[in-house]
Amino acid sequence: MNINQIKMFASGTLTTLELTLVSMFIGTMLGLVLALGRISKIKAINRIVWTYVWFFRGTPLLLQIMIVYYGVPLILKDIFGRATALPMFIAGCLALILNTGAYLAEIFRAGIESIDKGQMEAAKALGMSYRQAMFKVIIPQTIKRLIPPYSNEFTMILKDSSLVSVIGLTELARQANQLANGTGNWVFLFYAAGVYLFLTTISTVIFNKLEKRYSVYL
Repeated sequence: MNINQIKMFASGTLTTLELTLVSMFIGTMLGLVLALGRISKIKAINRIVWTYVWFFRGTPLLLQIMIVYYGVPLILKDIFGRATALPMFIAGCLALILNTGAYLAEIFRAGIESIDKGQMEAAKALGMSYRQAMFKVIIPQTIKRLIPPYSNEFTMILKDSSLVSVIGLTELARQANQLANGTGNWVFLFYAAGVYLFLTTISTVIFNKLEKRYSVYL
């Protein structure tokens, strides 16, 4: 590869990392809120969250990206009379956030419900509120159990970020495809595969170390 091609590859890789990190960071916060909604005793909240999770887990991520980028402006046009398109990066991030939030909600819910109910009762007996008990007692104990499925979701989003190419965002996969088509050299696709393998391997190693560290203290 020449210097320009290397720069293009680096730019695509950076966009992929930005999509992944932003989506996972905000998606984690969204997932935690949704998980608390799923276990809420308020039926209305529980049903709303269940519907949200049901929709985003039951429909293809590719379709969700297209709805956010192409569908939302059309919906706004029907309602307000003018269409306002989101920037490609923001639209891609938003779709990934909404999707990963739904999956993480179920991961967090399962982790929270795996903790013995006596822990919550003991915390309340000590005078803690539900919120204090949840964030100081229950959630910290779920961390070790959540690391493996969270790692899997991180890997999935890292790979699935390539789907944003459908709206024209030039991330790693699209950049590799453009270089392959422009030069007639298929090797660029294997370069992209190597970068994805490198990134997923690094993330797996990091999460494995986190799991071992928490297994000592929890």
